[in-house]
Amino acid sequence: MRTPYGKECRYYFSDYYRGRSTEECRLIQLNRHSEPWRPALCQACPVPDILAANGSPNLVLRATVAKSMFGLLRKVEVTAYCREHRVDIKDPKKGCPQCRNRVASDEWQVAGDK
Repeated sequence: MRTPYGKECRYYFSDYYRGRSTEECRLIQLNRHSEPWRPALCQACPVPDILAANGSPNLVLRATVAKSMFGLLRKVEVTAYCREHRVDIKDPKKGCPQCRNRVASDEWQVAGDK
């Protein structure tokens, strides 16, 4: 679904049917220790970019609304985990290094078979 700022995100949900006015981020709702979500957070949220760059089915994201240094601004912080290799991922846009190495070696073998 498209966020209020025009990016496609599978975790954003809105419902305006028959007078309803529901907007939510289902990824942030899963984290009970997070600050509450607001639609303005979608503007600088890294999740849509991560999902566009990395389509791995083993990627697990966890989002938290964090306060800035002085507590005035809020932003979305994302951590990632590889379900297959059970490792934390430092750069979610690139994905799991072990998954990338496996895909690269598979492509090398296919190219060598031709």
